[in-house]
Amino acid sequence: MLATQLHALAGAAPAGVAEAFALVDGFDDVLVEGLGRLDAARGDALGALAGAVAATPMGPAARDAAEKIVAGSVTDEALVALAGARAAVLGAAHDALLASFDAALGRDRLTGEPVGGPIAPPPPPDWEPALAGCRSWLRDVAITGWRGVDEDVVSSSAQARQAALAEPRLRRLAVLLDGLAAELRASGQVGTAAGPPVRRWADLWARALLLAWRGDWSPPAGPAGGEPTGLVSGRLLVLGAEVAEHDTAARVQVHAILEPAAEGGAGGRPRLVRTGVTVAKVDTLVGPALWRLFADYPVLLGALAEHRVLEVADMVSLDSGDLVWREDAARLGDAADPFVTARVRLAETVSSAPAPLDRHPVRITEPVLIEGYKTALDEVTRTLTFDLAGTALVVEADPAVDPASSLGPLTPALLAASSACLGLLRWDDDRWWLRPLAAQAVVRKKPVTAHAGDWALGAPDPKIAKTRAKNGDAVAVLRERAGRLLRR
Repeated sequence: MLATQLHALAGAAPAGVAEAFALVDGFDDVLVEGLGRLDAARGDALGALAGAVAATPMGPAARDAAEKIVAGSVTDEALVALAGARAAVLGAAHDALLASFDAALGRDRLTGEPVGGPIAPPPPPDWEPALAGCRSWLRDVAITGWRGVDEDVVSSSAQARQAALAEPRLRRLAVLLDGLAAELRASGQVGTAAGPPVRRWADLWARALLLAWRGDWSPPAGPAGGEPTGLVSGRLLVLGAEVAEHDTAARVQVHAILEPAAEGGAGGRPRLVRTGVTVAKVDTLVGPALWRLFADYPVLLGALAEHRVLEVADMVSLDSGDLVWREDAARLGDAADPFVTARVRLAETVSSAPAPLDRHPVRITEPVLIEGYKTALDEVTRTLTFDLAGTALVVEADPAVDPASSLGPLTPALLAASSACLGLLRWDDDRWWLRPLAAQAVVRKKPVTAHAGDWALGAPDPKIAKTRAKNGDAVAVLRERAGRLLRR
């Protein structure tokens, strides 16, 4: 990424983005106090959101929903209509930001499904009890508001979450509700806290409500998050990996460049793709031990830890740019340095359009390579920034983090000393951020390269190995205890 490209991107946001966020903020403020305590200003905020989509097919439904809620009738249909309007406004902001990114970097992108294309059919009848339970809890939360949520409200979600978890294709909804409930419980009574994360909780609530309305937004042939577009074969050049986790689940998301075989799509051009795996976990598992939960995926972990090419054959490709990972459809190939891959191939790749439900600014994660910058640490805000020819880019790195609890050697100290960084460009909090995947630095006059997935097959750090030897293997202990319970 050149300095001129970053400068063009980091300027003023595209026209209409600020206004879109203002509309969303108005709706999100309604959820803070709850629909049961609407005043005139918050009623106007609902009307403004509905007015923003008045010219779209959902316009009449959104207008009727706002009027009914202001009149005191809070129904599932009304809430879903407003959640859909909120998603549409954020989707428009997402499209504008992504278009500005593509224009600044000259990145080509495949077009998505046109308006009026096929949509998922209604959910099967046997899903309805679970979906109705989820909608009921989300409706109660919306009426109560974040400031009114207490332990009784949070606990009432348990039955709905368990019902959704029992159906494999509703597990995304179940995990989402579980995460929201956990955050609400951890915050205590929000009214006594410093302040709720308003937009984040509204994002979780709205997405959960949309999933609870239809259950699965993708056609029956494919998993949630995209529609299958066929099978792909070729070489997968890994750029890096990120790990997302909460108390009950963890996911490794791998970003890579797919060099399709001779018969591959996109005109044979290399494609930016993602693939990943999700596992269940408990809240006591943190740090390097988390990698052991992914032991059933040795090929994927080997590619991350050893920086190897993945040879894939007949792997399902989704229109969202994701590959459905299967260990038996991949094998390890030659060594491939992600930095060399990015320097040689990244500029000529083509990206995929996101799935409709993923059109949200916070979901933008575009791989970039940045070099030749200067680092700066703000001692007051504890914020690390990369300065590229006078344009600053904020880096997602907590300088106070304990390296022993990290998932890899990519520490804030190394990032602060780096001169090249491979990462994901993201939009959050009204500005662009960089989420590092790998960095190159000179430490004690020696070149050092660190990747987020270097410890996927185990941490070579002697301090971590000593701690594990002293405390034992937490994953093995938990599995052994779980086995005892199952044998009873």
